[in-house]
Amino acid sequence: MTLAININGLLNKQKIESNRIEFKKGWNPGSIYHSICAFANDFDDLGGGYIIVGVDTDDKTGMAIRPVEGVSLEKIDGILQEMVAYNNKMSPYYLPRTSVEEVDGKQVIVIWCPAGSYRPYSVPVNVTAKGSKEYFYIRSGTSSIEARGEVLVELRELANRMPFDERGNSDIQLEDISLVLLRDYLVKVGSKLADEVITTPLATILDQMELYTGPKENRLLRNVAAMMFCENPNKFFPYTQIDVVTFPNGKMKDPNNFTEVTFKGSVPQMIKQTIDYIKSNVLKEHVRKVSGRQEAERFWNYPYDAIEEAVVNSVYHRDFLQHEPIEITIEPSGISILNCPGPDRSISKEDIAKGDMLKSRRYRNRRLGDFLKELDLTEGRSTGVPTIQAKLAENGSPRAIFETTDDRLTFLVTIPIHEGCSDSSVTKSESSGTSLSSSEESIETVGFGSEKSTGSSEKTSNSSEKTSNSSEKTSNSSEKILELIKQNPKISAAGIAMEIGISSRGVEKQIKKLREAGIIKRNGADKGGYWEIVNLGND
Repeated sequence: MTLAININGLLNKQKIESNRIEFKKGWNPGSIYHSICAFANDFDDLGGGYIIVGVDTDDKTGMAIRPVEGVSLEKIDGILQEMVAYNNKMSPYYLPRTSVEEVDGKQVIVIWCPAGSYRPYSVPVNVTAKGSKEYFYIRSGTSSIEARGEVLVELRELANRMPFDERGNSDIQLEDISLVLLRDYLVKVGSKLADEVITTPLATILDQMELYTGPKENRLLRNVAAMMFCENPNKFFPYTQIDVVTFPNGKMKDPNNFTEVTFKGSVPQMIKQTIDYIKSNVLKEHVRKVSGRQEAERFWNYPYDAIEEAVVNSVYHRDFLQHEPIEITIEPSGISILNCPGPDRSISKEDIAKGDMLKSRRYRNRRLGDFLKELDLTEGRSTGVPTIQAKLAENGSPRAIFETTDDRLTFLVTIPIHEGCSDSSVTKSESSGTSLSSSEESIETVGFGSEKSTGSSEKTSNSSEKTSNSSEKTSNSSEKILELIKQNPKISAAGIAMEIGISSRGVEKQIKKLREAGIIKRNGADKGGYWEIVNLGND
């Protein structure tokens, strides 16, 4: 079986949390099957886990030691045959997925243990011995331990609970799955399975990705298959969409003046379209020139990372059974995201109001979270709120506000605009009729990836008002072009245009000016060559 993720991502613990990965230097079936059982039980709804045989770890860091130990080729077939017998010793029967991968010129065995559909699972304390007593195992941090007492009672209760995205759906058929979306995902995550999409039956690919559930005579595609790889998941989950409503003068002040845009499609498509729209139409960088300082202060009205995390989490945590869209409202004072329903009751209203860490024991869509993390759209479980607050703090923005109703029917996230960009700060400086303090000279506003500039849209001095908008645009575009060239000397004019949001012709004009000024030069042909920054002047 080919993995649907990248082996190096597993070894470096880049996409999967540490408590979901276990390294084994050698084949030790007794200990390994305790972990297989624990991952299958998935007590914390984390989505199962991975065991990699043939990899030793550093005692201090817990990271994989490279080059890996590997498993000798003559032992691999024997190990896989042993697993067939040991799988039958689990109760109920459970089939982990295995893949032999080449790492550092050696072979390792990856055992993927997705959360089981028929938990709780038990396994003999020693699968290699006859008549060995069976125990239930769960994960506790990075260890697999026996479930006892209240924990065992709760584990048994999980038999009646299955996250919605992992449930089978008889309405979803193979023809509903888009090969384009599926292959695009596999390519983005670096899976070797992408090469097999064209030559292998679709049902086989989906089965390898654990997107089927149920017995052989009644195999059903899981809901998450439609969420991720269907062009129109609304067919199965009505109102799977994001509505973005903009009130330029504020919802309370001018409720009839608004624009509304709706984004639909697969979950990744919906997220990307929404974030791209906000990025292009809402996010703006502000540059404040400070007297006595060589470097200007830069901040955004909203930091991109905070907005992205909030949007992704609204989709990840929504209840797809509720026929309500996600509503994003944009006003002069901030951006609010309304989602249904609210956090589960394991999180107190006090903790929600604090807005620091909302850690849930149960996830509505645990598998969807795995897919989104593989795409780098979310950092991990229970990290959304801290990430949002951290990015706002880095930008100098006020903290986000999190609210829910007593009945937990809705969840509202409000991200205030940076205080330097709010209407109140603009009005105050405009009405005063005085020049700025000695510490501040001017603020210019620049669209995200755009050459637009409002010049002195906030606090401005007489000297800054004399600066033309055209010169500001040129300077800003040139700075962005130089920054992109620093990051990627081989970038094309078309690539630059896409990044900063202006036409290719406009980029070519700026490049021509930079070349004539002796700031940059081209080495090699147009195709295969690269840019070089030779002189930044006084920048």
